[in-house]
Amino acid sequence: MIIKTIKVTNKGQISIPVDIRKLAGIRTGDELIMIQDGSKVLLEKPENILKDEFKDLQKHAEEVAIKLWDNEEDETWNTV
Repeated sequence: MIIKTIKVTNKGQISIPVDIRKLAGIRTGDELIMIQDGSKVLLEKPENILKDEFKDLQKHAEEVAIKLWDNEEDETWNTV
């Protein structure tokens, strides 16, 4: 874990220190998701959120999709 102190500009901007950007794989132009929980703020790359935070939800959604779409009744449409 790296702990750094940063300052917020009068426009609300911050700079992410170089060593943290490198370790997190953040490059110029990358989009980040900002998550606020109480007084805590977390920055995440969108692909990390899907991999970690919503892994269980994604698995459930895939299981439901298979039940809905992978059945003999649905195969009828392949002949149309």
